[in-house]
Formats: sequence, C-alpha cells, structure tokens
Amino acid sequence: MEHAEGRPIRVAIFIDGSNFYHSMKSTFMVSDSDSNVDFRKLIDILKGGRLLVGTYYYNASLDRGFNAEIYWKQQKFFADLRTIPDFHVVLCRLRKGGDGVYTVKGDDINIATDMVSMAYENQYDVAILVSGDGDFVPAIKKVQKLNKNVENACFHCSASNFLKSVCGSSIPLDEIIEQCFKK
Repeated sequence: MEHAEGRPIRVAIFIDGSNFYHSMKSTFMVSDSDSNVDFRKLIDILKGGRLLVGTYYYNASLDRGFNAEIYWKQQKFFADLRTIPDFHVVLCRLRKGGDGVYTVKGDDINIATDMVSMAYENQYDVAILVSGDGDFVPAIKKVQKLNKNVENACFHCSASNFLKSVCGSSIPLDEIIEQCFKK
C-alpha cells in the first residue's frame, strides 16, 4: 500500500504486553497464552501490505524469587521476541502491591511517549495500538493532530468503546489470533 505520493505507508505497532497476556488468558482460558502466539504471523496480519518500521512490546520481567520456573519461561519468551526483525522489547517495572498482587508499572506511559514522540519525529504514518486500555486516548488524539492514523487491535473482553471510537479503525483480535497460534 502506498500514499498518493507513491511512497509506502509506514506502520509502527505498539503492543501492551500485560493487556495482551491477560486478554489472551481470559479469551482462551490457557496459561502461557502469549507464548503460544506466533508474533511474526500476527505482525504480518496487522501490517497488511504496508511497510513495518518497528514493533514495540511493553511488559515487565516477573520476580525471579516468586517463581523461578515462570520467570525463566518469560525470559525465553522475551528472547524469542527479540529474534524477530525490528522487534523491540521494552521492559518496565513490576510492583508488588499491599494485597500481594503484582502489577506492571510504566508500560502505559512508555507506550504513549513512544507513540507521540515517533509521530512527532515522522517515523510512521499509521500506529497500531494492540491494547484495549482507554487510558491511551489522550496520546492517540495528540498523534492524530500530527496527521497520523491510529488503528486499535484488541480483544472483545478488554475493549474500550471510547478507545475504539477515537481510533480510525478497529481490528478484532478474537477473529484473527487463532491464525497465529503456533502449531
């Protein structure tokens, strides 16, 4: 696909890793759900016939002391992702709350900052946000003011109607993700 000027449409994909993992787990009722996905296929489907400038995956390393086996599985998953051309794993912080529940901290702000700064630097024409989190709406509106298109790819279980209404288009991951399961 090309612009009217004849140059290819450049796409950047931003994946909210925690949102993706929990949405996969909720939709397909399996653990290790994201490691069962062939991200190369998913990226190919999302970008369509456009030029991929990069995929950015945001998450946090698990606490090795909590469960070493799960920690090392996750580290292998991150290492596998890093073998994909132009794929960037952006690690954020993991914080344990007073209730003992771990949460990823800093992922949303890193995604928003990268989307806006890369739009400002004219590094892409289309941003594909893989998340159902409505907190991204202010960043998306800023990106759109910079004349960039934003597409939202999300699962039904985590979809924000507000987010979908602000984006130029919506990609239902429930319908395409099964094509991306590893054999």
